[in-house]
Amino acid sequence: MNRRELLLAASALPLMGLAGPASRAFAQGAAEVTIGVIYPMSGASAQVGIDARHAFETAAEIINGAFDFDMPTAKAAGLAGLGGAKVKLVFADHQADPQKGRAEAERLITQDKVTALIGCYQSAVSATVSAVAERYGVPFLCADSSSPSLQRKKMKYFFRPAAQDEMFSAAMFDFFDVQKKKGKKIETVSLFFEDTIFGVDSSNVQRRLAGERGYKVATEVKYRANSPSLTAEVQQLKTADADVLMPSTYTTDAILLTRTMAELGYKPRNLVAQAAGFSEKVVYDAVGDKLVGAISRASFSLDLAAKRPFIATVNDMFKARAGRDLNDNTSRQFIGLVILADAIDRAKSTDGKVIREALAATDIPGTRTIMPWARVRFNEEGQNPDASPVLLQYTGDKFVTIFPEDVAVAAAIWPMNG
Repeated sequence: MNRRELLLAASALPLMGLAGPASRAFAQGAAEVTIGVIYPMSGASAQVGIDARHAFETAAEIINGAFDFDMPTAKAAGLAGLGGAKVKLVFADHQADPQKGRAEAERLITQDKVTALIGCYQSAVSATVSAVAERYGVPFLCADSSSPSLQRKKMKYFFRPAAQDEMFSAAMFDFFDVQKKKGKKIETVSLFFEDTIFGVDSSNVQRRLAGERGYKVATEVKYRANSPSLTAEVQQLKTADADVLMPSTYTTDAILLTRTMAELGYKPRNLVAQAAGFSEKVVYDAVGDKLVGAISRASFSLDLAAKRPFIATVNDMFKARAGRDLNDNTSRQFIGLVILADAIDRAKSTDGKVIREALAATDIPGTRTIMPWARVRFNEEGQNPDASPVLLQYTGDKFVTIFPEDVAVAAAIWPMNG
């Protein structure tokens, strides 16, 4: 909140019936709690940022309003711990550039005086933003970046509610093991990954898990992110002809990969993706006819709405803004802001250190979220160890949950391409 906004808020207090010590506390910062949101709002990943904005604005509507469902911050209008304070979001565009993200984080902290930061989709950007937040003692809620190395830096102000790629990849190999026990052929995998922290971390985990579980890595293809051509790389994949192709790639590259595979006549028998681009509607709008049967790991399953009706309400609110359903990314963004707001509410403070302690003490049953998680809590690295992943399969018009079996609504189509 800037000086002008603070004075306006203070001048409005008599009209709100506040007086004495309570009015002074409200004027000092509880009228609004400003949270900085750092996402790609332009460039190749702009649609991700646009959808993220819809997710965060949906969460803010619920936090600031009063809704009759059992989710943190939903029932009370505003943050009760701060006298009904409203959450104000300030958006910044990092343009998928880690250094731009660093600069935007510093600006939000020093100029906009944000209480906390949330972001950032690309793991490479979350790495620089989390370092800035740590230096200033400002909580950073990592909503959707999934590289395991982000949590390894022993940062006090870093918190990630969703699973990271070690957890997601373990779920994939658990699924492979189950399929093998059912008599399905899965002996070899091909790793396809971009040359950023996201792709490299993902491939390192998948390579290790393949070795531990007895699967052969037929080929590993590392490519330059946002490459203009993937012809040579796809030819390597086609030659290897593994039982499962495992891509770790963002949106534009996912589209290019799929189109190039079709042009070269390569039809992987199975494709199991590290979400990212393969969780985005724009990919399926562009090349969905070539991805029927593709599987993606996820943090979210809309199928869960059958058990928790308020998930459908939240999805409808989001869809009214975005024109599409919640997905792996937007669900994590939505619940990330709810979890951050809940901590600020319990902290009864906008001080970074106090909010940090409240985040560390978080313990929310999974049934009080829109996610299929067991709980939301944080270990000493700021990671939620109970963010249970799921696997979704694209049927040609929608995703259905296929794993784990206790939440699955359909059996896997395996192999996807005969």
